[in-house]
Amino acid sequence: MYDIGIIGGGTAGMTAAIYGQRAGKKVIIFESMTYGGQITTSPKVENYPGIASVSGSEFATNLLEQAMSLGAETELEKVTGIVEKNGVKVILAGGSEFPCKTVIIATGVTHRHLGVRREEKLIGAGVSYCATCDGAFFKNREVAVVGGGNTALQDAAFLSNYCKKVYLVHRRDEFRGESGLVKPLEEKDNVEFVLDCVVKEIKGEDVVEGIIVQNKKTGEEQEIPVAGIFVAVGQIPQNQEFEEVVRLDGDGFILASEDCMTSKPGVFVAGDCRTKDVRQLTTAAADGAVAALAACSYLDRILK
Repeated sequence: MYDIGIIGGGTAGMTAAIYGQRAGKKVIIFESMTYGGQITTSPKVENYPGIASVSGSEFATNLLEQAMSLGAETELEKVTGIVEKNGVKVILAGGSEFPCKTVIIATGVTHRHLGVRREEKLIGAGVSYCATCDGAFFKNREVAVVGGGNTALQDAAFLSNYCKKVYLVHRRDEFRGESGLVKPLEEKDNVEFVLDCVVKEIKGEDVVEGIIVQNKKTGEEQEIPVAGIFVAVGQIPQNQEFEEVVRLDGDGFILASEDCMTSKPGVFVAGDCRTKDVRQLTTAAADGAVAALAACSYLDRILK
């Protein structure tokens, strides 16, 4: 029997494990792919307080080693569900059952990709899905942002403070995002809208050198030289297995506020998979700490 079962071995999940173990609880972390989550694809992390620069893989390795040195157990299996038996939450993974007194869901999100040539190859070499994470690496260079929602508009505004030129590529002639975000961009000399266009190809062998866009109305193709492309076409939460356990919003994110408590007593959520406005490494770590402490409080108060 575990005190806390954590589903997801990213920054939020491993931070929760560290806090849980330090509180004297028996913790197990489930991860279906790679411990560390999306941060492992970042060649440099330079926006985490107290750490000037570190690779994403090193950051993740340090977190995992810290959690395990404190006694957290790990299980490299995909969780297929959570059921309740005799008042105990049972995590189903790899054909086995793991009884847990509390559960923290920290499954994160996957960024929706464009699905174009060289996109996967050049992730971390000019292709990014987080402007606030990687934007500073492109100071005084030309970049493209792809998307038409609030995230894309905010990314373009953020990058315009660093970059020589920002091309904002959107497949429609109007943005889906708030008009209040569009107007300031229209007034910036270093932001150019590329509307009615889709990215057909990313140029470059070892690093991004440009993009080829196609106008959907005319069929005309155009090559735009850029050093980076920031993809902001949506995020996909990994919560399908838990839709019968906790309440989700219309986009599939687990409903929870800053207390990280879900609609199900004893089940908590941490990181990008919950409803929130800011999804950063620091907020994932913060969620992990909050969720773990909430789980510990629940254990101490409710399950005496």
